[in-house]
Amino acid sequence: MDEQQTATIVGRGHDEGARLFREWFEGLNASAERGDPAAYVFVMGSMAELLRVFDLPVVFPEINSLQTAIRRVAHEYLNQAEDYGYSPDICGYVKADVAVQLRGGVHPMGLIPKPAIAVLTNACNTYIKWAEIWERMYGVPVFTLDIPGTRAAGTQTWPGDRDFKNDCDYVAAQIKELISLCEKVTGKKFDIDKLREAMHHANAMSRGWKRVLELNTNRPSLFNAVTDGTIYLGVSNAFRGAEEGAKYFDDLVEEMEYKAAHGIGTLVDEKHRLIFVGVPCYPIFRRFNELFSEWGGTFVNSTYLWFAAGGANRGFEYDLARPLESLAEGTLISVRDAMDSMFYQDQALAEMIEPFHVDGVVYHPIKSCRTVSTGLADNRRALMASRDIASLFIESDMMDRRVVSEAQLKNRVDAFFEGLESRRLAASR
Repeated sequence: MDEQQTATIVGRGHDEGARLFREWFEGLNASAERGDPAAYVFVMGSMAELLRVFDLPVVFPEINSLQTAIRRVAHEYLNQAEDYGYSPDICGYVKADVAVQLRGGVHPMGLIPKPAIAVLTNACNTYIKWAEIWERMYGVPVFTLDIPGTRAAGTQTWPGDRDFKNDCDYVAAQIKELISLCEKVTGKKFDIDKLREAMHHANAMSRGWKRVLELNTNRPSLFNAVTDGTIYLGVSNAFRGAEEGAKYFDDLVEEMEYKAAHGIGTLVDEKHRLIFVGVPCYPIFRRFNELFSEWGGTFVNSTYLWFAAGGANRGFEYDLARPLESLAEGTLISVRDAMDSMFYQDQALAEMIEPFHVDGVVYHPIKSCRTVSTGLADNRRALMASRDIASLFIESDMMDRRVVSEAQLKNRVDAFFEGLESRRLAASR
């Protein structure tokens, strides 16, 4: 193995992702200082490809909020929003964002620009009420893209089906309305060639994202789906439709294929391969992962990498010959998949156990997000009924350290791994 080549390639995704993320926040800071208009969007259906046509910088309040937790200052923002009148039961992401707005955009990563428009989907019920806050604060137009969801588990429709075409036509009509609104807000005319360019870069990202996930079936696993995966997610959202994002994922695939070819894993001694269901515990992000890695446990996949990527994990690629129609198809398929990964994930999890060589599934419902947490106990029961797989059910939060007990988490995690090792010992006899 060429040591110099290894040093150049291995870890590049982590380092480059961190660099790009810093640059993205620096760009938002510069936009805020200039007073440029910005678009507030969400990870499930950001419409970033379309917004790039109008040179609107995209602001992800979800990402802004989780960054306050990773930097251990979320409690300051949560307390300010609660003092302002928001209930402790409300989503922590929302409250942290409210505090950012009350502070005039001041954030640990820089200054966040004010919105000129808010674009959202119905993928999360909180999105709609959240956007109404900006509407009241700033008087900006709010556009809600209504995506037809899956009616029941296993009833998804696909290209070639009449119901799928009807749903696509419904989404396409809304996209045309959004284009008109963006023209009005920015004073710029829609340029279909700029849309094609953004979609071209998005295609490269989708191919890369799907390939990276597939490569983690490798033993040992090539990346940790909770820690490393969060970095990849940040780039996939912030740079969706951008040339930098496309290059990043091309390079990331190269890194993962190199690691696979040379047997380089994320842990020196990988003992237990896990799937993570839910949203990570950001208030103690590093320590949370250590509770698992200290036992030789690593997360090989995560539902978070599905829904927080807005369904980009499916690897859908736009047809650039018919950009508007294909944008509607891609939006429908991707956002619907993001919703399905929250509500109907038990079958998908069951199908991942063999190819990913999974030893256990970790369910992590959180106080802040009922949308992603509701039904996890039932999904766990359904998975255990269909597969002989160990599972862990632990509760904490993605933002609020007041409801995160490291000691309790450690007790539960330790007991889980003791059970895993007992199962392995029994199987070897």
